Amino acid sequence: MDIKLNPNELIKANSRYLRGTLKESMADQATGALSADDAQISKFHGFYEQDNRDLRLSRQQQFLEPYYSFMLRARLPGGVCTPQQWLTIDTVGRDLGNGTIRLTTRQTFQYHGILKANLKPLIKRINQVMIDSIGGCGDVNRNVLCNPNPHDSSLHQQVHQWAKRISEHLLPKTRAYHEIWLDGEAVAGGETEPLYGETYLPRKFKTAIAIPPHNDVDVYTNDLGFVAIAQADRLLGFNVLAGGGMGATHDDNTTFPRLADELGFVSPEHTLAVAEAVVAVQRDFGDRISRRHARLKYTIERMGVTAFKAEVEKRAGIHFETAKPVSFTSQGDRYGWLEDSSGEWHLTLYIENGRIADTPGATLMSGLREIAGIHQGDFRITPSQNLIVARVPETQKDRIQQLALQHGLLSDRQSPTRLASIACVAFPTCPQAMAEGERYFPELMNRIEKITDNYGIEKSAIVMRMTGCPNGCARPYVAEIGLIGKGPGRYNLQLGGDGTGLRLNRLYRKNLNEHELLKTLDRLFKLYSEKRLANEGFGDFTIRYGLVKPVINPAEDYHDTP
Repeated sequence: MDIKLNPNELIKANSRYLRGTLKESMADQATGALSADDAQISKFHGFYEQDNRDLRLSRQQQFLEPYYSFMLRARLPGGVCTPQQWLTIDTVGRDLGNGTIRLTTRQTFQYHGILKANLKPLIKRINQVMIDSIGGCGDVNRNVLCNPNPHDSSLHQQVHQWAKRISEHLLPKTRAYHEIWLDGEAVAGGETEPLYGETYLPRKFKTAIAIPPHNDVDVYTNDLGFVAIAQADRLLGFNVLAGGGMGATHDDNTTFPRLADELGFVSPEHTLAVAEAVVAVQRDFGDRISRRHARLKYTIERMGVTAFKAEVEKRAGIHFETAKPVSFTSQGDRYGWLEDSSGEWHLTLYIENGRIADTPGATLMSGLREIAGIHQGDFRITPSQNLIVARVPETQKDRIQQLALQHGLLSDRQSPTRLASIACVAFPTCPQAMAEGERYFPELMNRIEKITDNYGIEKSAIVMRMTGCPNGCARPYVAEIGLIGKGPGRYNLQLGGDGTGLRLNRLYRKNLNEHELLKTLDRLFKLYSEKRLANEGFGDFTIRYGLVKPVINPAEDYHDTP
């Protein structure tokens, strides 16, 4: 019986190492879109084709094609950029995008609303300050996450260097990006992809590095994770994790979120070999028929952890030591000023849902531009879509504080739950969105905060995350409360995450509209205020009180409902 590969596999195989006919598609002025095949290949170059869904019906009625534009996501290992780079990021967003910058849960930035004619100028502009978008999307390793403040200690500096090294090591080797966007010389022949091959990976691949006790990267939700093990400030090595992933498909019990398994401990010199081996095993054993089941988590479920680990050891030429004991105590960001051991200061700014723009209430974009004009340290994007003004000397602290206050960048008036919560982009641009995300979440939070105030739990930091679809870009499946879009104005309500990213949540109520959702949360918060134990988090309460059962083996019990 013939096995039919997913059509994306044929597109990749015929792309001539990600070239496709992108040059021809870009030159076609009769449409704002790319050809269907090129729209798939473009993801490897860091951008997605989108259309404005708010305008879709009206344009259809006028016999016009959809209002096409593009989203481009940069590669920025560990989320670190200089003030000079930030000024270029800002200028490009205003000149060639939709006038905003979006910080992402992959610890980088992306632009929305890019017209086709502006794609190449945009890529050239960010490249001039040593930023690219290679592997920002597509079936390759994407932006490598790392604890976002490497200057907090010498350990953080060491680990951030590893994030950059892993990112570079796992990059595609094709010169297509340089040829098409940067006018590089065409390769005459004989080009190869020694790691990825002609068809690259079956699906996207995500990597993160965590430094205990802060799990700000949600390391267990990644395909590949490294947990730094240190003695004082000396990096001893990493516990290696594999098989995490957040995406699922509504009403398909063969799909599920999953937390990564521990493979064992390795010393630093084996890090790159292990990373390459994990990618290679996924390349050779991943599902290339069903993209729903093509992530590494499903590969490990099919192979079994023991067989997967043995294959990685064989390819890396190492044997894992027993994983070292670790403890994670927090999941999100630490806001405000933090002084490190060298006397430098770091200011973590709350950026609601990662959207940097100038609005009547807060001129965030202008404020960050002014700060970048005087700042002598770095900017660091966090995996919770916030921004750190890092390495501020004592002499500059008051001036930066003043600018942040003037432009509405400080978080002192936000509730702990809002500060702990994030949402994905969703409408109007994301083609996967079934419901609203960032546009609606602040309004919903206003209503939820009134309920927490009513029950005296307003000081509790409840981790709440919203996505417009079940793909999980805002990592909702490890939140204490996950809101996952099911349809216009309707969400699945998930409960039971532990507030540190170490436990999956579970479906509690399905397909709720706003009235039903708020009524349900009102009842749950009332119960929590009355029955919780001292210092008990909301997610732990929902498990202990029996509102949902803990997820033990997601392949077998994730879809069990109360």
